[in-house]
Amino acid sequence: MEASAGQSSVPPASAFDKSRVLDIKPLRTLVPMFPNPPQAPPFVCSSPFGPFPSGFSPFYPFSAAQGAQGSPEAEEQQGEPSFRAPNHHDGGFETPAAAVPLRSFGTPQMGAGAHFSGASNGDTGSSFGVGGDGFTLRSRRSGSNAQGSNQSQKRGRNVRDRASVEASKRALQNSALGLNPAQKEDGDRELVKHVMLKFDAVRRRLSQLEDSKEAPSGLIKRADLKSANIMLTAGIRTNARKRIGGVPGVEIGDIFFFRMELCVVGLHAPSMAGIDYMTVNGEMGEEPLAVSIVSSGGYEDEAEDEDVLIYTGQGGNLGGGANTRKNKEITDQKLVRGNLALDRSSRRGNEIRVVRGLRESLNSVSKVYVYDGLYRIQDSWVAKTQSGANSFKYKLIRVQGQPSALAVWQSVQRWKAGNASRPGLILPDLTSGAEISPVSLVNDIDDEKGPSYFTYFPTVRYSKSFNLSQPSCGCSCQKECSAGDLNCSCIRKNGGDFPYTTNGVLVSRKPLVYECGPSCPCIPNCKNRVSQTGLKVRLEVFKTKNRGWGLRSWDPIRSGTFICEYAGEVMDKAKLDRDEGENNDYVFDTTRTFDRSFKWNYDPVLIDEETHGESNEEYDIPFPLAISAKDAGNIARFMNHSCSPNVFWQPIVYDHNSESFIHIAFFAMRHIPPMTELTYDYGVSQSERRRKQCLCGSPKCKGYFG
Repeated sequence: MEASAGQSSVPPASAFDKSRVLDIKPLRTLVPMFPNPPQAPPFVCSSPFGPFPSGFSPFYPFSAAQGAQGSPEAEEQQGEPSFRAPNHHDGGFETPAAAVPLRSFGTPQMGAGAHFSGASNGDTGSSFGVGGDGFTLRSRRSGSNAQGSNQSQKRGRNVRDRASVEASKRALQNSALGLNPAQKEDGDRELVKHVMLKFDAVRRRLSQLEDSKEAPSGLIKRADLKSANIMLTAGIRTNARKRIGGVPGVEIGDIFFFRMELCVVGLHAPSMAGIDYMTVNGEMGEEPLAVSIVSSGGYEDEAEDEDVLIYTGQGGNLGGGANTRKNKEITDQKLVRGNLALDRSSRRGNEIRVVRGLRESLNSVSKVYVYDGLYRIQDSWVAKTQSGANSFKYKLIRVQGQPSALAVWQSVQRWKAGNASRPGLILPDLTSGAEISPVSLVNDIDDEKGPSYFTYFPTVRYSKSFNLSQPSCGCSCQKECSAGDLNCSCIRKNGGDFPYTTNGVLVSRKPLVYECGPSCPCIPNCKNRVSQTGLKVRLEVFKTKNRGWGLRSWDPIRSGTFICEYAGEVMDKAKLDRDEGENNDYVFDTTRTFDRSFKWNYDPVLIDEETHGESNEEYDIPFPLAISAKDAGNIARFMNHSCSPNVFWQPIVYDHNSESFIHIAFFAMRHIPPMTELTYDYGVSQSERRRKQCLCGSPKCKGYFG
């Protein structure tokens, strides 16, 4: 570091006053103790939130340590009590706490306005903070919120306010949903997938409750924050042990739609702070080393290069960028906490995980977090901003030999903008305009010019309708069907729950999902017509190395997103059985045996719900359904089989002319990065003659399918 850092420089470790580092434990485990400074009055009995008598200094965690006012992370909003760890400006440091459930802190019940914040490098929209200073809790209390949080719930499956923190923690730990200590410390690929699936399942359900206004007041409105709190309390997390280098089970190119997902899989512990670090023994004693950073646009990073990142340190009020605090004095960044850790890492040359926050193509106001691999700091310096404030700059170089991540995103953006041609492009749109979004046909493997001829048809063809158990009738909504409106017959058919969140994500697998159809008077873009409004992502059909043609997406796909339906001609099952000797590789057959161990829905016990069929993932198709896409079909015919798929199918019913029709819709099983092949489980036929050798390459490969 340059000498111009001035007061931000740090004395040797031997000069640290380690007596100031407190070992903080939950208050209920301690005998009440009150500080008696020399100038303070003797024992004072006072509310932990004040007001305090003159000369009395409140102690952590009920307020910031003395001298903390120099740091922007220590600034409090007037009238808002806050919980903060001690902040040492004499050059001291602390390892940022790994994320732990809020319920492990003996805090009073907070109102609906409770949110969590901390130091950040970007992503200032997140409000659940576990940064270098531990948790920061701010609350705007109101009588209405306090009253609302104590109201009893009329419906058994509503999220209920827990009366006893310890009792609920024991119930969750005994529910067999948590992981054992070894799995929490160190994960693998399957554990990471498991944790991510559980997190998003709970988040979708909480979003569904919020959409229908069933969630009681007094709870966190951000479903992702609430989901993370539940997960951490239940012990459903992995890679909790901090480490330098890669994280077991997390692959380069993996994507995350919420900062808390980075936390529960151990990729980056702080939910807001851009720098994560750990304490190691160095030549001058203990020192911090950076283990991961998140670059998401909050500061003026130079992040366009796929192999070089110019990263701006955290803290300060630099007078520009998303981190600027209005009506606050312009201040320099200080060489403490995360900035100090990056400085020490630049000297040691240790690997640092880099996560990049990129704008989501389908939603410009949200971000997708991409794990871009390991970097090392090559250089660092102090730079002046336009406002005159000093900021720390770190030049990170990507370690060679790693799979591409950011480079893939940048290539896709160039193709979309027309600034570069797609290598191997055969047709810009093989659907000839039948879909609202073009579907490219690409072959960069060999000289084959395309698949065998077929007629493109975007939906399923029925030669006759099939009678379902329920009478066929549409809803009576005049505008848009609203979540929580039990007057809507389509919602009643779905058990009283809207099957999708407001952004069109499927909440749970169901025996049947009932959508509004052409017979319903609601508007055409009703949110209960997800599978009927066309493709949601930009897709391409491409030639694989050893499995013929496949399907993948240019866009990142969120778990639960609709991809497409299986289009083709509905065949009589008896005819299909007679013609089973015919070489037809394009058949979807619901009578095949599928993996019954696959569970995608949320666990009701995690959110204190009674089971009312929400966890039932067995499909209830009233008749054997077989669809042939050999002669006529859509892009679904190109989706290959995998024994470890990333897509699942869901039967959907809607009415047309007083007749009911079943459609097979495909949804993302988990978050899918761009240019990743889309696959689903074909199932296994009872006839061994139909089985084919499986080439999916999955560790769970059964060796055959179909």
